[in-house]
Amino acid sequence: MRNRSLDVAVTGLHARLPGPADPAKWWAALCAGEALTSTLDPDDLAARGVPRHLLDDPAYVPVRGLLEDAERFDAELFGISPREAELIDPQHRLMLEASWAALEDAGRNPLADRLRTAVFASSSSSTYLPRILGNPAATADTLAALHVGTGRDFMAGRIAYRLGLQGPAVNVLTACSSSLVAVHLAVQALNAGDCDQAVVVAASVGFPQAGHTHLRGGIMSADGRCRPFDARATGTVGGSGVLAVVLRRFEDLGTRSACHGVILGSAVNNDGSAKAGFNAPAPQGQSAVIRAALRSGDVAPGSLGYVETHGTGTYVGDPIEWSALSAALRGAGPAGSIPVGALKANIGHLDAAAGLAALYKALLVLKHGQVPPVANFETLNPLLAELDSPLRVPTETSAWQGPEPRRAGVSSFGIGGTNAHVIVEQAPAPPAAEAPAAAAPAGRTSVLILSAARPENLEPTAARLAAALAEPGTDPADAAFTLRAGRAPLAERLAVVGRTGPELAAALRTGHRQVRGRVPQGGPRPLVFLLPGQGTQRPGMALPFQAQLPGFQDELDRCLDAMEPFSAGLAEKAGRALRDPDFPAELLRATELAQPALFALEYAAVRALDGIGLRPVALAGHSLGEVTAACLAGVLDLPAAIELVAVRAAGMQTCPPGAMLALSCSEADARALLAEPPTATSGLEVAAVNGPGSCVLSGPAASVRALEERLAGRIPARRLRTSHAFHSAAMEPAAEALRAHLAGRTGGRSTLPHVSTLDGTVVPAGTEVPLTSLAEGVRRTVRFGAGIAALRELYPGALAVEVGPGQALAAMAAAAGLESLPLVPGKDPRPEDELALALAGLWAEGQPVELSALIPAGRRLHLPGTTFGGGRHVAPETVRPTAPAPAPRTPAPAPRTPAPAPRTPAPAPEPPAPEPPVAAVAPPSPAAAVAAAWRELLGHPDLTEDAEFVASGGDSLLAIRLARRLEQLFTVQVPLRDLLLARTMGDHARLVERLMTPSQKEATDE
Repeated sequence: MRNRSLDVAVTGLHARLPGPADPAKWWAALCAGEALTSTLDPDDLAARGVPRHLLDDPAYVPVRGLLEDAERFDAELFGISPREAELIDPQHRLMLEASWAALEDAGRNPLADRLRTAVFASSSSSTYLPRILGNPAATADTLAALHVGTGRDFMAGRIAYRLGLQGPAVNVLTACSSSLVAVHLAVQALNAGDCDQAVVVAASVGFPQAGHTHLRGGIMSADGRCRPFDARATGTVGGSGVLAVVLRRFEDLGTRSACHGVILGSAVNNDGSAKAGFNAPAPQGQSAVIRAALRSGDVAPGSLGYVETHGTGTYVGDPIEWSALSAALRGAGPAGSIPVGALKANIGHLDAAAGLAALYKALLVLKHGQVPPVANFETLNPLLAELDSPLRVPTETSAWQGPEPRRAGVSSFGIGGTNAHVIVEQAPAPPAAEAPAAAAPAGRTSVLILSAARPENLEPTAARLAAALAEPGTDPADAAFTLRAGRAPLAERLAVVGRTGPELAAALRTGHRQVRGRVPQGGPRPLVFLLPGQGTQRPGMALPFQAQLPGFQDELDRCLDAMEPFSAGLAEKAGRALRDPDFPAELLRATELAQPALFALEYAAVRALDGIGLRPVALAGHSLGEVTAACLAGVLDLPAAIELVAVRAAGMQTCPPGAMLALSCSEADARALLAEPPTATSGLEVAAVNGPGSCVLSGPAASVRALEERLAGRIPARRLRTSHAFHSAAMEPAAEALRAHLAGRTGGRSTLPHVSTLDGTVVPAGTEVPLTSLAEGVRRTVRFGAGIAALRELYPGALAVEVGPGQALAAMAAAAGLESLPLVPGKDPRPEDELALALAGLWAEGQPVELSALIPAGRRLHLPGTTFGGGRHVAPETVRPTAPAPAPRTPAPAPRTPAPAPRTPAPAPEPPAPEPPVAAVAPPSPAAAVAAAWRELLGHPDLTEDAEFVASGGDSLLAIRLARRLEQLFTVQVPLRDLLLARTMGDHARLVERLMTPSQKEATDE
């Protein structure tokens, strides 16, 4: 068995390359042998700034591997202002996105990964910088920002800063071999313990993306075709692209993460002076680096079944590479046994990113077990045919015919002689016990969460994820864990629930069992918990909470255990009623069972919600729910509350039977009805006022029935399913029993505001609550509507969450103008899905839900990641000013003989007329000046007064520039610390106004 202590896994991949954007279609194009380069339109190139004389040159070849949308960048996602984005090289911006995407593919949160992560970055020289330097309108501030924005010294550091990565951040520049050298350095850093994870990222994108001029004997193709190892090869073509890989020590990976392949060995060297010239390659160095990589990986040459070559299609380079590779692999197999690849034939030469592109293709070959043909290849170069070589150039796609496990070599050579070679092996299959079929229990509800920086990016992300989930073998529980642990939680959010991959895919597509929300800019809204009373109970009502809320079961058991001393057999019966959906509903309607069961459910649910981060600012209970609220607010401890509930329920059960009628009318209208003959002495009372248009009457069953008949549709009325006339004179014996039970007892001080339904007020925290109020609540009218109105005044914008079965209280809160959410409304045949979706909805609203409690750990899968948005960011300084046409020259007049000077003196010139006075221009107001400075420095066209400086892309350097500009404009000293502490644009304007003298304020143009 192989010793894997030094092996390194490729856990994440991202590639944007010429050709189809869809990876499956891109691979299909390679297997079809397609050249994915483009012939560029000369007029478009001229419009983009390529000189016309260059385009008109017969040697100009307008062909390139084109990267679509190369100037688009999701600046908002990275907290970068539009203006700063304009002054960053497009290559470096693309590397930020690629690093983010590769980390997501590895199942790691790009903004909050705990692994010590290094960055190794490479890019081609900037062609963006010279375009701006050539514009005389570029200011000193612009040039200073460009130094950091386009300098290759700052590539890796910018990625580490924006993603919060704390391992080494290293820029690697060895010309064409840069990115494969970076892979080697990353492997070394991992094995040396310098980091626990490494991002290797590279980009090569010209500005503009253009063709090339062919020079005889040069490395660029004469006809726009790259033909590696072909008899007609004349050179390479340029290409654009960006790639990133994420690497980890294989032994650290375990079985919890999937990987794309394993790096077994790597090596880097230099040709030294043993070559014809600095730009020329040398076979000795190339052969030596391949042998060194094989030794590094403890791999025999004969175990390779494929090699992805440097393959530039040049007259000098191809024979040298072929001979060097043949020498290194001589004896590895018979002639023609090892196929080679040359990606440059398909997409062009990606310069600094070429090595990563070659590694990407090799990993795909190993994954699919297919070897694509070399594009544009027809006949082997005669110079290569003479060599004794185990290599062959494939002309059509063929299945893997090499040894198993599949292994490949990848070469990348740079001008200047720095050579790199990497040995990779196919990803090992997961152990049988970890295979998708053996994952989470069948039928378990899975919660999938997605987020984005802007709303329009959620839909394409959801569509791509739905396609992945619809494929067989994708385990929903693993997918849920990957999205929970491996994605950054952004402002725009979406969540779905389901039990199978196809079901979740359908939810993503159709919106069924789906919630959407946005994190409020000022933080999550306050929560108010609503606790229902009797009438909402149903058999098995604890099951959804038990299935979805960690800690609920333990809290429920505490409540049931506390019941035993007060009522024999109550705990056992309540436990069955709570957990058994087949428990007789008729038995659960009995007050002596319904109330203890509801109390236990609500108490356990609120405590469990607290355990996952959901804490209310206030509680509002209805009837029995007020007892639960008092207990949770600290007025009663749990044993005392359980005892009170048992006495309350037993006392109410023994009261005379009765009925209750819900009316859709105001309290005044309800009392007017009661005053009408013949109901004036019927014994009916107003039991509850639940809102401006919602009341409940209570009394003898005969009186309720008579009132129903008399109303006859005048007012909407609904009989409640109760056996007693609660909150009426019939409950006086129960109230008296409670008074006796509570006599001499004192409650604790409230630790949480809660509603008193005796008068509809909110009891503040710290209040000593008399326990007798809980006895009076049995008899008195429940003024729940007034309590909700009071909460709405105290906590504007609060979200009311009904904690219990049903949605009666949520509907009352909504009618009172308080947005509400029932946790288990009871409309879905799978109530556990309702609860999961409600909790996911709270997360989508920005509530601090501890998702690890709802979504258990699993394997990290390769799933579609963030859909990047944003606009095209191109500095206006890249547009070169058009030189004015020279004025026509007029011939100089013929010389004349000067006339003799006059003898009389010339008259003295008249003094010039005085110029009219220039009206003084008042300086702008501080608000206008700050707004203008923000627009210019940050690049946002529209900013409101409450826009935040840092959130809009500002940083300390921009703050310095802003302070300097305001100081010059208003002749004040702006302390930098005060400017940074003043977070918003309005705060900045008010700071300047405070610093101004009264005379300065008077002079401003308001």
